[in-house]
Amino acid sequence: MKRTGQFILVSISILFTLYQKLTGQHDFFNIDFFIFTTIAWIVGWQYDKARFFEKKARASEESYKKLIDSLPQPVYITEDHRLLYANHAAVSLAGYDKKEEIIGKYIFDFIVPEYKDRLLERFKLIKKEKSPVNTIEYKARRVDGSTFFFEVTSLYIDFGDKEAILSIGKDITDRKEQTERLLQKSEKLALLGQMAAGIAHEIRNPLTSIRGFIQLFKANQQKDEYFDIVLSELDRINSIVGEFLVLAKPSAAVYTERDIKVLINDVVILIGTQTILNNIEISLEFDNDLPMVSCEENQLKQVFLNLFKNAIEAMPHGGNIDVKVRKKREGQISIRISDEGVGIPNERITTLGEPFYTTKEKGTGLGLMTCYKIIESHQGILNIQSKINEGTTIEIILPSISQTLLKIDPIQV
Repeated sequence: MKRTGQFILVSISILFTLYQKLTGQHDFFNIDFFIFTTIAWIVGWQYDKARFFEKKARASEESYKKLIDSLPQPVYITEDHRLLYANHAAVSLAGYDKKEEIIGKYIFDFIVPEYKDRLLERFKLIKKEKSPVNTIEYKARRVDGSTFFFEVTSLYIDFGDKEAILSIGKDITDRKEQTERLLQKSEKLALLGQMAAGIAHEIRNPLTSIRGFIQLFKANQQKDEYFDIVLSELDRINSIVGEFLVLAKPSAAVYTERDIKVLINDVVILIGTQTILNNIEISLEFDNDLPMVSCEENQLKQVFLNLFKNAIEAMPHGGNIDVKVRKKREGQISIRISDEGVGIPNERITTLGEPFYTTKEKGTGLGLMTCYKIIESHQGILNIQSKINEGTTIEIILPSISQTLLKIDPIQV
């Protein structure tokens, strides 16, 4: 530590005392000389000490900056959520050209709002721990508005004469997207395995029945009702395979402008015989001046047919099915189908639409899964509400023609 301050102040004290001596005011060595010289020595020492630590702090800050700039990973330093410094990698990742454009900005300017609370809690933990904390993930945005996922590790540091937070991280967007693709692939494979197991189970049951009756035929124990049972089981296998093919075989949907009222009336007429045989009455209620919908006609009819069949099967002793079609809000149509059936337990509603998960004794679950997929392809929503022994209400919300794009890309179902 240089003693420039001490030397200057002590020199001033000596020169001042010498001046007094030469002018005859005081002797050179007196009590004032010793007091002022001592004070000058102490003040000079404190001044030199302050200069030394100031220089050391500046050197430390410059060392931080050189170290940070040499790192390939994005690194930035903040104080009270404001950027004090950022290296070239951090500036580039944020979409800026120069450091001056980013320094001084608030860190919240670069964080997607949903992640702000996470960041605040993280800073509290960093200040409390005073040591590196575990890596955390944020969703950030660049100056052009594009977003990316950023993984960060932070610690508390002294930056010059300031207490600050140093953060180092990396862009993990590509890794996250790759992980998401792997998860989707894994889910598809799991679903495929689940469906394969379900198909094998569902088809094995009727095949076992058919095998037993064929053995009876070989033993010349033939009755007319046996043939009916065999044919019924074969129809059941055909139905299972048919429902599966609807899901598995891609087909380009051709969307046309249709009146939802006409589509529902057509389906009601189609199942008229079945409703009469099961002592069921369907009541229809439509709003006036309903807007048209852009849809694949046969697919929507299939949805309504599946839902009506489910409602009929839920009322073995007969009952009423109420259909209400309303304009829900601007650009949307609501179709509500309510029955008075046995209802569905709450814990099972969340699993409806999964393959081979059904509340029916001989169901496959593929019918409702097909409904979900068709409505989703029409940019719609299918909701189910139910109470045990009171009935089930299914609401389908579809975009009307005013909100539907003039040209809709074919969606595979």
